[in-house]
Amino acid sequence: MSQPADSAEGRASLADYRAALTTPGARGPAAASVLARLPIAMIGISALLYVQRTTGSFAIAGLVSASALIGVAVGAVIQGRLMDRFGPTRPLLIVIGLFLTAMTALIVAIEARAPTPMLITLAACIGLTEPMTGSASRALWSRLLPPGPTRNAAFSYEAISMEMFFILGPGIAGLLIAAPWPGTGMALGAACMVAGATCFAFSPAVRAWGPAERAGGTLLGALASPGMRTLAIAVFGFGVVLGFVEVAVPAAATQAGHAAVGGLLLSAWSISSVGFGVAYSLRPWPRTMPVRLPVLLGGFGALVALLALPGTLWGLALAMLAAGALITPQSTTHSAVIEVVAPRGTAAEAFGWVLTAATLGLAAGQSVSGYLVEHGGPPTAFLTAAAAAVLLAGVVWLLRGTVRSGTRDAPEPVRVAAT
Repeated sequence: MSQPADSAEGRASLADYRAALTTPGARGPAAASVLARLPIAMIGISALLYVQRTTGSFAIAGLVSASALIGVAVGAVIQGRLMDRFGPTRPLLIVIGLFLTAMTALIVAIEARAPTPMLITLAACIGLTEPMTGSASRALWSRLLPPGPTRNAAFSYEAISMEMFFILGPGIAGLLIAAPWPGTGMALGAACMVAGATCFAFSPAVRAWGPAERAGGTLLGALASPGMRTLAIAVFGFGVVLGFVEVAVPAAATQAGHAAVGGLLLSAWSISSVGFGVAYSLRPWPRTMPVRLPVLLGGFGALVALLALPGTLWGLALAMLAAGALITPQSTTHSAVIEVVAPRGTAAEAFGWVLTAATLGLAAGQSVSGYLVEHGGPPTAFLTAAAAAVLLAGVVWLLRGTVRSGTRDAPEPVRVAAT
């Protein structure tokens, strides 16, 4: 099925945003999804700070945080595949119960000063069972809305709201670590995630989402599509750059004698990302998805290279604002490309692969960036991140022919009563 021009280009207007969020059946899941996704960046930071405060070791806290990320990378694909097969309600309710169990066990283990291997194992279980409401929420728009500008606006809303959660989450975690009990942030974040995911799972539009008709089920699932593999490379490159910067920027602030400013600098590029993301969705460029993927990744790398130039934190802040402009446009494009390349009946799993690729990229970027910062300084890490982005953008450019429109039909919209 060929898509309208605006759909292929990913264009949306402000009126399309209003139309998407007021679509019958959309308000309940959208509100519940906000509650479920708000703590997505808060839980990890809170757990890291909680473990460090209790054990006195950043090394143990880092291992626990990395283990949770690995769990998320694996769980996102497994949960997405189950949602596509059975609909989201039953898988979400099952993982909510498992998540609560794992979270309670980790809190008890931290308080009991349990051995590090146990903390690492429980953290992996938390990541594995973290309810992937974001995957289901993003896939739900394909069922509520036909292809076109309104659906594009819904995908942009998902990307922009996620950026807001990544801005707010670390700040809330930093405030709550000062509470009388250092585990307050982790417990409160888990409560929000569970409440939001439960409300989402029981909303009429989500309960009406039955098993999908799959197009040739294979072991690879959504990755059986060459276009999905190309998208995964682009998302991995995006995550790598983010990982490099998330380590190098705080390191630069620490070297300048203002360690507390590191978090504010990272928030700066999230703010410009949200602001530019809305403007970009009104008139995206390049116009075609196959070209847009490598151009945005390469452009992101070029802007990150500018972070190596400033000699002051004020200059670094300005460079961060410039580099952040291409974060949300990439996230929005990744969501839109799923519509083009994911096999029929694999929407939730496809978004799970996007989350997995981004998480693995983050982990790779952070690990390499830490080494480069210690041995060559933050500028070396920034330039290496830029080189990695350009290199992977070149690979995506060579594979751009796999990102073709019309590779799958859109699912039938879900019929629900207006809420």
